[in-house]
Amino acid sequence: MIMSNMQHKARLERRVTGSTNRWRLPKQPFSGDLLSLSQMCKALSIDFEEALRNPDRLCISQIQKFFFENFKNKDIQSGEADVILECLGFKWELHQPQLFQSETLAKLYLKALAQGTTHPLRELEELLRAQSPKKTKEKSPAKRIIISLKINDPLVTKVAFATALKNLYMSEVEINLEDALGVLASAHILQFSGLFQRCVDVMIARLKPSTIKKFYEAGCKYKEEQLTTGCEKWLEMNLVPLVGTQIHLHKIPQDLLHKVLKSPSFPENCCFLDRDIGQSLRPLFLCMRLHGITKGKDLEVLRHINFFPESWLDQVTANHYHALENGGDMLYLKDLNTQAVRFGLLFNQENTTYSKTIALYGFFFKIKGLKHDTTSYSFYMQRIKHTDLESPSAVYEHNPVSLRAARLVKYEIRAEALVDGKWQEFRTNQIKQKFGLTTSSCKSHTLKIQTVGMPIYVSFAFIFPAS
Repeated sequence: MIMSNMQHKARLERRVTGSTNRWRLPKQPFSGDLLSLSQMCKALSIDFEEALRNPDRLCISQIQKFFFENFKNKDIQSGEADVILECLGFKWELHQPQLFQSETLAKLYLKALAQGTTHPLRELEELLRAQSPKKTKEKSPAKRIIISLKINDPLVTKVAFATALKNLYMSEVEINLEDALGVLASAHILQFSGLFQRCVDVMIARLKPSTIKKFYEAGCKYKEEQLTTGCEKWLEMNLVPLVGTQIHLHKIPQDLLHKVLKSPSFPENCCFLDRDIGQSLRPLFLCMRLHGITKGKDLEVLRHINFFPESWLDQVTANHYHALENGGDMLYLKDLNTQAVRFGLLFNQENTTYSKTIALYGFFFKIKGLKHDTTSYSFYMQRIKHTDLESPSAVYEHNPVSLRAARLVKYEIRAEALVDGKWQEFRTNQIKQKFGLTTSSCKSHTLKIQTVGMPIYVSFAFIFPAS
């Protein structure tokens, strides 16, 4: 009895394939009719040995190539649909050449075709021959097949899915920004690579404060590095200029927001980052360049809110005093890439010239941008005398003034602009230069760029090395 059950169970694992009624185990490399496979490989110019090693992936990719090469310049089919797709409570009518652009639909179709015949690959060969441009007037011998697709992704809406299916027929369908996330999710489920990449390009090109969070989460969800990197780059460029006007409090994790708001104030003897709730955030805030805060009143504000450890702010203050006593030398800063003090310009379409005055340890500089024509720009920094300031009191009120004739500066000027979804980057080398107060010595090297991107993000990074 035991042997009989074992034999019966083993027999159930086999299947009849092909017109010869041969028995085959599904666990073998190929579970269909070898004769039909050979004929189909010959019809599609597929290597027979390679098809045996990896039949599913190879066949679908080759069939996709076949339909693309033979129907890319043909009119969209207007005849009766070959396939009915049941999905999201709707029935979608599709045609075979367009269906095979989606790996998911192609696999569902071939699976349904295999269930309806004892030699599916032979029927597929007849299908492909019937779809040949030479026989477009002949009626396809294939039956109208129904396939079903279940979708559990909440990002997929009916409108977005319909847009994705429409792209099977038309390559230039416009993707609305409000539907881009759903179309991306639909393209991912359909394994429609061309549409998926178009969605990524649209999302990167149209990033804004209200979409950055959900687009980044989508990039992580679908493991799309290009999208996550694009979001990170956009945030890197826009966080500082937009944080004052574009903060979206609903995007802060609710548990963290609740704990912070529930506490009326932080204990005087324990700052936020020293408490249990703030311990996990310490590495993030250690990366901040607190030494770039040079105004005493700003440091006092930080002390008042009791967010940073007192020792951090004491070290910043001590470094400032040390630099002032040494004529501006920032002995505590060595690496320009990670420790430089940075200032920036946001050069918009309406700007032809733009400048900003900055003060540090009694030295005054003007960072400036010029627009020469529709695509040509230049950026530089220039040392100025405190007596030449347009509004002296606004710049150096309660701040020291250095009377040193020369100041050694190590600096780098960078500019970045987004063009066709890709970032163009321009920069000078890291330059060491003595800035004097005469016309011949007060101006830095000029960064000249050519770009059609707008806006242009410009940063001036520098330190005062020992001199």
